Amino acid sequence: MPSRPRPRPKILIVLHQETSSSGRVGHMLLEEGFDLDIRRPPLGDALPCTLDDHAGAVVFGGPMSANDADEFVRRETDWLQIPLKENRPFLGICLGAQMLANHLGGKVEGHGEGLVEIGWYPLKATDAGKKLLHWPEMVYQFHREGFSLPKEATLLATAETYPNQAFRYGDNAWGIQFHGELTRVMMQRWVVRGAHRFELPGAQPGRDHLGGRLIWDMHLKRWLSEFLGLIFGRPAVG
Repeated sequence: MPSRPRPRPKILIVLHQETSSSGRVGHMLLEEGFDLDIRRPPLGDALPCTLDDHAGAVVFGGPMSANDADEFVRRETDWLQIPLKENRPFLGICLGAQMLANHLGGKVEGHGEGLVEIGWYPLKATDAGKKLLHWPEMVYQFHREGFSLPKEATLLATAETYPNQAFRYGDNAWGIQFHGELTRVMMQRWVVRGAHRFELPGAQPGRDHLGGRLIWDMHLKRWLSEFLGLIFGRPAVG
């Protein structure tokens, strides 16, 4: 009698709006052999008390601040002790990275001169980052706050306006300020719904978001695939 195939390992996906999507991160993880366990804490979804049944977790971005007093923001930030304590692969993107920074004792705040990063901006890998993989020269941003580098964290990539763009803490916790997960449809939706933010100091007009995608997105997509492989590996075939 043939043995049953091994179940696909699950990645916990934490989203913050009803219409939010895991985008290319989700697509790539599925293609590599993972299943997605999607939770939306702002809508009342609980987070697991252990990641024993998961191969890792990704916390995505959202329009809220990591400093907000909302119950789910505090709950998510406190919950990060679980992947850290259990040494499970964890990736925080934008808000997720800021929650991780807060949890580790860092600070999340806006730029001193009120500047934002909304559009495509240059990125520079540090020596530590270059040892891990090749980084894109331009990345897509959509944020009004940044984070300080937590104590004992390693800076992997930097930029001019918000110098802390990517970091690693310990063996398995990672945070990035920029967005590599956006599909074309997602970017078009962000440009339409976020158009009111293009007037903020430092933001780029919507046409530059979509135009820049034609030039730089292929490099960002390639980087994202390698980065996810670095963090989560590839599951054994059952």
